[in-house]
Formats: sequence, C-alpha cells, structure tokens
Amino acid sequence: MAAAGSAGESSGVSSSSRAPGNNTPSYDRIVTVFAPNGRLYQVDYARNAVRLEGVTSVGVRGADSACVVGQRRARGTKDKLLDTASVSRLFPITERVGLLATGIAGDGRALAHEARNQTAEFRFKWGYEMPPDLLAQWIADRAQICTQYVSKRPSGVVAMVVGIDDEKETPQLFTCDPAGYFLGHKAASVGHKDREAVNFLERKMKEQSITIISRNHSDGNISIAVRLKEDLKATEIEVGVVRKDDPTFRLLTVAEIDEHLKAINQSKAELTSEQNNLLGH
Repeated sequence: MAAAGSAGESSGVSSSSRAPGNNTPSYDRIVTVFAPNGRLYQVDYARNAVRLEGVTSVGVRGADSACVVGQRRARGTKDKLLDTASVSRLFPITERVGLLATGIAGDGRALAHEARNQTAEFRFKWGYEMPPDLLAQWIADRAQICTQYVSKRPSGVVAMVVGIDDEKETPQLFTCDPAGYFLGHKAASVGHKDREAVNFLERKMKEQSITIISRNHSDGNISIAVRLKEDLKATEIEVGVVRKDDPTFRLLTVAEIDEHLKAINQSKAELTSEQNNLLGH
C-alpha cells in the first residue's frame, strides 16, 4: 500500500483528481482541476465550442465610430424553412451599448439577458448608464467565476461589447473570453475563421494607416467589417453601429446592409477594371 501511495504521489496525480470509479485523471471533466501543463481543459473546450458554431464575428473601432458584424446562422445550415429574421446574436444592452455573442446561441442569449439586468441595476444605483468597459469587466468576472466551482461550466461564447464612453466621448470595442478576461481592440474577430479575419484586418490597417476608419462617419468602419461577409446575403448578416455624433446603438436594416454590399462589389469591379487597363487587357 505504501508503494502504491508513493507511486501516486510521484506521478503528480492525486486520488481527488480522478473520476469516480475510473483511473483516468479528470482534468478534462472538472473545471477546477488544473492539468499538469497548467491548463483548464474545460475552458479550452469552451473556446472550441465558440468555433464549432461555424460563424465568424468582426468588430472595428475608429476615431468617431465603431461597428460589429455577425452572422445570423451558421454556413451550411440545411433548414431551408428557417426564418433568419428570428435568429440574432446581436443584442442592444443599453441605449448606447450593444453586445455581439459568438458561440452557443443559448449561452449568448442568457448572457445578454443578465447583462441587461446588470446595466439596469447600475443605472438605478448610480444614475447614469453603465460604460462599455465596466460592462466588459462584469462579463469577464462572470466568466471567471465559472472556473472556480464544480457546479458551473464556462459559457461557450465570446462577447463583443461595443459602445460610446460618455466621459471619454470615444467609441470602445472589447472582447470577453470564456477564461474570464477582457481586452480592448481597434479591430477584432472571433469564431470559425477568426485567424483569417484578423490577418485581413491587420493588413488593411497597415496598408491604409487606419485612415479609412478615422473619417467623419462610420462608412469606413462598416466597409472594412462587411467586406469580410461580402459572400453572404444581406439577410444572413447583422450589423450594429454606434457613432460619437449619434451615440445610440443602432442595428442596420437589411436595405442598408445591402447598400454596403453593393458598394463593396462596385468598388471591387472598378479596381479590377483599372488593373486590366494598366495591364493593357
């Protein structure tokens, strides 16, 4: 018995870290148990669940505006009778703050509902609207709590918070991770093809020195974000915009989204025509 005990200690696996009736360590079953490499596998699985939904979300912040773009449903959904207008991952939280939830739809809706309650309590207690950074911090704290208790599981959703800070009078864009931290961004993407989208955003900002998103209106922001969704129909994406001169968080209509898609396609056609002329074709 002593030998068995010493063997267990030397392997670094305690009896409490094993599943009941199983000799396999429960690193990937219990969120409160660290693996030997220092990871919480349940948090990693939550991140995988975000990508598993098959949707990609994009957010862009400029000097005077910010916007987020999401998909109403996953690519390849076979339900042709689905009313896409009833599917949404973009939620107005307060008059000036919106939330785009990427990942498990149920987790995102529950998060938005709790966020609305939290912002209402904040307004009742302090007499003014909850700033975007404080809402992002609250969402991150909520996610981190889920990593401390066996009875909870991390939410399979990454939240993008966008809005105007009343005191700083600047647009803000944050992402909140299932691990329980939040980060501010000039531009960000999460979901199925987030790496490709981030590469595109980095290239655009480097080429144009961010001048396109520093104009006196939000068209530059929308153009960059929507360009990543140009292969989708206007009914399959949703766009939320907030501006300094009009700080109300607003969802674009299908007609407005369609106008942006047409403008992008037209600019691409003009660029192709110019390139052909230069090449003498």
